[in-house]
Amino acid sequence: MKFKFNIRRELTIVAVLVVLFGLIAFTERMKGEVTVSAIQISMENIHENHYLDEKDIVKLMRLNAENLKGVSLNQLNFSAIEYRIRQSPFVSNAELYSDLKGNLMVKVALRRPIARIIQSDGPDAYIGEDGTIIPISDKFSSRVVLVSGDFVPKLLKLDNIHQLDEGRQLMLLLNTIREDPFWNAQVAQIDMDSKAKTILFPQVGDETIEFGKAEDLETKFRKLKIFYKEILPRVGWNKYDRINVEYEGQVVAE
Repeated sequence: MKFKFNIRRELTIVAVLVVLFGLIAFTERMKGEVTVSAIQISMENIHENHYLDEKDIVKLMRLNAENLKGVSLNQLNFSAIEYRIRQSPFVSNAELYSDLKGNLMVKVALRRPIARIIQSDGPDAYIGEDGTIIPISDKFSSRVVLVSGDFVPKLLKLDNIHQLDEGRQLMLLLNTIREDPFWNAQVAQIDMDSKAKTILFPQVGDETIEFGKAEDLETKFRKLKIFYKEILPRVGWNKYDRINVEYEGQVVAE
């Protein structure tokens, strides 16, 4: 196979590489010359949860914000600082970068809680949208679905509930409820017994919904929605004390 040499193309490639490496070298040199003038912190999801503020982020960075001013940017280990911030269970991600004016930019994404685990003989905790167990905060309380019952101590021993099959099933149940406007407004609490069978407690009405294992979610919620939209409006919302959709092909109401 013949190789055709194109000097114009080769010179263009060389020129691009020279410019690229020149920019990299210039940026590194400028970074070394520039000193920290200010720390600018931005936080995603801050309007949905207020567990951390800017002062908390600075504490997580383990840097003295006042003494930091005037320090060369090259003296800072950005990766190490990002790692420290990410160690907080309230934080899902952190990114540091700087500009040529010496501003140290800190971008932090906070975890969204989707459920609160409650227990009578110990502290509560939140479940983040990625399954991470998040401690409660004195600063803010999220209005989310409650999770209770004999099974929750097993969840609280985990860093992330995806580490258990039952935890993964619970996450599917929570996400199914969140993604459906009707169930998101209707379900107030999920109780899990020692075998991870679930009972749902609604916002409206005194009935309990015996849901069983968090399996066959589409079928169970479809049966429940028919019952709520077609049966209960005719007989009254307080007609039944319990509704059971655990078993295939039937809805039991008493």
